[in-house]
Amino acid sequence: MAAAPHPYLHPIAIAPGDIDFMGHVNNARYLGWVQDAVIDHWRTLAPPQAVARHLWVALKHEITYRKPAFLDDQVIASVVLEKVQGARAFYATLIKRGEEVLAEVRSSWCCVDASTRRPARIAQDIIAHFFPASD
Repeated sequence: MAAAPHPYLHPIAIAPGDIDFMGHVNNARYLGWVQDAVIDHWRTLAPPQAVARHLWVALKHEITYRKPAFLDDQVIASVVLEKVQGARAFYATLIKRGEEVLAEVRSSWCCVDASTRRPARIAQDIIAHFFPASD
């Protein structure tokens, strides 16, 4: 039986170009951060041969902004893969500054075969890398 996955922590570097006319990170940047964090999660935990064979395409993002981020903030994305269903993966990502939640993001992704660009189911042995076995 699989246990709940541990959050994957992805550090975020805020660049001067991320700052908008209001002096904080532009809301559109959060989507890029989520994409970077989810892809990094996949590349870090999946076996190299699975990474080479599969690509991920975002299908949907729902983002709730809680607080602004600023240029000198230390920000991290906490990524949790909630479930995999066929070729789809469902993620919850928190963008945080320390313990403060700056944004909550729910997203769904489609796995595609790297050569055909068609949806591809993820094998159970690969999915197991993301969900630790319970004791």
